[in-house]
Amino acid sequence: MLLVVAAVIAALGVGLVFVFAQGAESRAAEKYETTNVVTVAAGKTVLPGESIKSALDTGKLAQTAVPKGQILENALRQDDLGDLDGKVALTTLYAGEQLLSTKFGGVGDPVDVASLPLPKGMIAKPESFDLPVGSFIEPGSQLAVFLTVNPTTPTCLLIDRVTVISKGAQTATVTEEGGDAGEAVAEAPALHLAVSQEQFQWLQDGRERGELSVALLNGESQVELDKSGPCASIRGGE
Repeated sequence: MLLVVAAVIAALGVGLVFVFAQGAESRAAEKYETTNVVTVAAGKTVLPGESIKSALDTGKLAQTAVPKGQILENALRQDDLGDLDGKVALTTLYAGEQLLSTKFGGVGDPVDVASLPLPKGMIAKPESFDLPVGSFIEPGSQLAVFLTVNPTTPTCLLIDRVTVISKGAQTATVTEEGGDAGEAVAEAPALHLAVSQEQFQWLQDGRERGELSVALLNGESQVELDKSGPCASIRGGE
């Protein structure tokens, strides 16, 4: 009887060792077997509100072989990107980070807002301009502000350089068509500009007189203020 019990225990032991060995082999295979997923490219950052198309067009995304055991839930493959057409990043994505479907959303979804400190002596003025989805204008960008009073008057340069300190989330409005609910239309995100009191007043006056637009500048951009016309008049005849 004792021999039978010993034989059964030995058989169970062999079975357990076999199961454990199989599990170890499976874990080892999972460790070294890889799958290609989409990640943020080395040295790149995807900013909140940036569209998946913009990130692709600017080389911010890469296809990376990741061990199966390290692939995150909702990680995106190359074939999944088509489903994100028109979607934007809801938070900052850093180099090497796996793209997750849960970190992208549509117009009107809450977006993390990046911001910079307000420079000493300046005030913040919110302004909305006609900016495309996934615009390259971000906190820290330098802008020139132009004014168009009417189609018959040349556009003039109102302010030669202002700094963006924050960019809000993109919003959406629903158009009405024949009394029925229409399609959601994207509206440009609000920008907060660091301005002086004078510049604040110029922007207010310009907004009342016509349409404001902006141009993105870099450190070497050269623009020249108009010495006559509506912009010069707003600035007090500078």
